[in-house]
Amino acid sequence: MRAGPRCSVRKPGACMSRCMRRTNLHLDEFQTAALDTVARAEGVSRAEVVRRLIDRGIPTALPDLDADLTAIEDSYGVWSEDDLVTREPDTRAAHLNRIRRG
Repeated sequence: MRAGPRCSVRKPGACMSRCMRRTNLHLDEFQTAALDTVARAEGVSRAEVVRRLIDRGIPTALPDLDADLTAIEDSYGVWSEDDLVTREPDTRAAHLNRIRRG
């Protein structure tokens, strides 16, 4: 039984009925065999292996909008005018200009 951020119940068996929701998965025979191999090796149930994989694969924290906005603001002006790449007129640009003019 795991008691942690998701489950505050410390009584054996109580977490299954109070903190968890039953979910059915359809796996092919190779996925089932791989799941069984990992479960046996770790000495846990199939369900526990799936829960651990989900915990590893889905981030628990939501993206930090404030941190993202701060990073964007802090990066403003990092490039100097000398860093900008200019593009010389080429045949593509000339072709597009002809098309635009009609």
